[in-house]
Amino acid sequence: MGKSLKWGWLAAALVCAGSVMAAGKSGKADAAQIGANIDAAFDVSASPTLQRWQAGGTVVLGTREAAPPMVYALGANEKFVGYHLELCERVVHAIAPKAQLKYMVLTPQNTMPLINNGTADFNCASMTNNLTRQKQVAFGLTTYVSEVRMAVRADSDITSFKQLQGRNVGAITGTTAVQILRKYASDNDLNFKTLMSKDQFESFLLLESGRVDAFVLDDNMLAGVIGQSKNPKGYKIVGEVIGAEPIAIQFSKNDPQIKKAVDGAILQMIRSGELHKLYSKWFMQPIPPKNVNLNLPMGEVLKKQLATPNDTPLEQFVLPQ
Repeated sequence: MGKSLKWGWLAAALVCAGSVMAAGKSGKADAAQIGANIDAAFDVSASPTLQRWQAGGTVVLGTREAAPPMVYALGANEKFVGYHLELCERVVHAIAPKAQLKYMVLTPQNTMPLINNGTADFNCASMTNNLTRQKQVAFGLTTYVSEVRMAVRADSDITSFKQLQGRNVGAITGTTAVQILRKYASDNDLNFKTLMSKDQFESFLLLESGRVDAFVLDDNMLAGVIGQSKNPKGYKIVGEVIGAEPIAIQFSKNDPQIKKAVDGAILQMIRSGELHKLYSKWFMQPIPPKNVNLNLPMGEVLKKQLATPNDTPLEQFVLPQ
């Protein structure tokens, strides 16, 4: 066994030991058992990329310009912030403390090609883990579960999707949320008029102007657009969860050691409670630039997901009962 391999196994052992100690102090004796079935022991000697990072090399983090609170730019792309970006940064620092971070704006269209050819090392934006994408990139353990719900005005009486009968509903063309909404309407014999838009900002304008009674989309995107609006307190997110998608960071699938290292770092964040604190920072506390609190408590689906960490793709993802 080489020194690098020993280091990988030792690192994994220290993670577990540290979790057990922390659990003992907090009274949560089962913390170390979270993700106990996941192999997080990585061999640095088998990964030139990990060796380069650990020697102080540059790690390129893919970002988005406007996807709050997951990742977004402050100023003229002078600084990138957000829940998933900070998670990415912490993962890299756990794997390679000396690594230098560089940021690159990616689009949904070029993300996977640029990760495949090594231009970007990670995609820190919000992207659903599905089988088609797994053919091109690797996904870390699920770190967010987007729940399809709806935004309404604060004075609205709508609390359930079943109350959309005969109403006007806003949605974004080509999103999974639209497909889920249509299936829900069919299954529940609901009839309503759907006004389609190109993005969340255009759909939200329909809600602001009163042209629609509700705007259906992933909860994190709804929270983000409400937080950026002229009157964040004038809107709320309501409705039962009619669909959910596992979200995770992506990186090259050509190096299994990176996958083990990333999963190990995420596991430690879950076991120690660091990930839960990070969620609270971005979803339950004031965030820049307007210092608005999105007030989006962690959903039950994500809570259960973090209790049993995995990288299950959308096609096999089942909403817990």
